[in-house]
Amino acid sequence: MKKNNYSYISIAFIILLFGIIFIPKIVDRIKNDDVTRNDRISTGQDNNFEDKSKLAFIEINGKPKKVPAFSFTNQDGETITQDDYKGKVYVVEFFFTTCPTICPRMNRNLVDIQNVFKNETNFGVASFSISPELDTPEVLRAYAERYGITNTNWNLLTGKEDEIYKLANVGFNIFVGKVEDDDAGFEHSGDFALIDKNGFIRSRFDAFGNPKIFYKGIISEKEKMDEDGNEQEITMLKEDIKKLLNE
Repeated sequence: MKKNNYSYISIAFIILLFGIIFIPKIVDRIKNDDVTRNDRISTGQDNNFEDKSKLAFIEINGKPKKVPAFSFTNQDGETITQDDYKGKVYVVEFFFTTCPTICPRMNRNLVDIQNVFKNETNFGVASFSISPELDTPEVLRAYAERYGITNTNWNLLTGKEDEIYKLANVGFNIFVGKVEDDDAGFEHSGDFALIDKNGFIRSRFDAFGNPKIFYKGIISEKEKMDEDGNEQEITMLKEDIKKLLNE
């Protein structure tokens, strides 16, 4: 037999052996949906794929919105600025200690979140009082003790009223204001803002591909939804805190 014939027989044998060994495995992977995206689609074909699990940056005039500079006093009488949160993921709220309605619910939800991330040294909360004349450091410290606030990165902050209102309405676009005919004397949003380690405001995408911007802070996981049919977003916030901690 000629040498070329031996070569053809060898090649045919290798092809047959490959089919016997590998084709059944490939079929099993397809049946079990164990073929990865890179197996199915080449990298070149996948350039337009957007990972919706990543959190959006809130953009103003095409630029990611960053937390503006601030300087206030916390419940321990310490001066706290945005720099104290560098390298940390944190949640922002605006509240006041004598609030009879939504603030207790918001802060119970934040304590729940605090307890979930109790071992995370890079997680914190910034609670800005919109009634700073009444909410002195001593009042804020008593409030923290009453609600079980133990995270050392959770600062309850007081300072000049006009600076706090500007920070809320302009810095975070979270509405706060005074209402003369309201028993509490104030009106404010029950939303939370989520900040990443670099000081940028982040959120997940909604069903239309737009950033949600804020997270509903009033409805608890246990309640699931309010009387108007709005679903709770505390679970969502916990998931997104974890994502940012892992970035």
